[in-house]
Amino acid sequence: MKKSYVAEIIGTAILVFFGCGSAVFAGDKIGFAGIAITFGLTIIAAAYGLGKYSGAHLNPAVTLGALVSKRIKASDALGYIISQCIGGTLGAYVVYALAEAIGGSHGMGENLYTAVGIKAGLIFEIFATFIFVLVILGATSKKVNGDFAGLSIGLTLAMIHLVGIPITGVSVNPARSLGPALFAGGNALNELWLFIVAPIIGGVLAGLLNFYYFQDGKAE
Repeated sequence: MKKSYVAEIIGTAILVFFGCGSAVFAGDKIGFAGIAITFGLTIIAAAYGLGKYSGAHLNPAVTLGALVSKRIKASDALGYIISQCIGGTLGAYVVYALAEAIGGSHGMGENLYTAVGIKAGLIFEIFATFIFVLVILGATSKKVNGDFAGLSIGLTLAMIHLVGIPITGVSVNPARSLGPALFAGGNALNELWLFIVAPIIGGVLAGLLNFYYFQDGKAE
């Protein structure tokens, strides 16, 4: 297995474990702001620790954005996405196993649109993913100094969570939603489609804009 795929498995597992774990085990103590910061810090850590191996996509929406920006081959993109889904499921399993070991939990940090409705869920997830992936593609462009890319990406994810946790719990990442949904079951599985479809749309739109207008394409 390629080092890049292993890095994506480990990185996505780290993201789901610490991000969702902060909601499951410490959410009542650290609140929305604490959870948001945890997600952001996790991305920063993974970007600097694993980015040299895979670019630390950790997210199928990011990989698809990179694909339409022609930064990654289709064959590698498929391997990345499979690895991310494995990693997200692994990270969620560790959260689930720990919750069971200490006497259960109040959820898995799963994503839901029940409280706000499908329309609001789609609007938020598409727009937030679009912004997130656009920032990633811009921050990692060869035309800019990438030394602070991980920091800007992590801070962007934290800001998205500060706004979005009360709306959908924030996905912007199908792999992040898949793992917790598999173990939470019920409505989390029934509503999982939105957290796959919406981030994919947002990521692809960001990739197209980046390629044809901002950074990578001939149109610039």
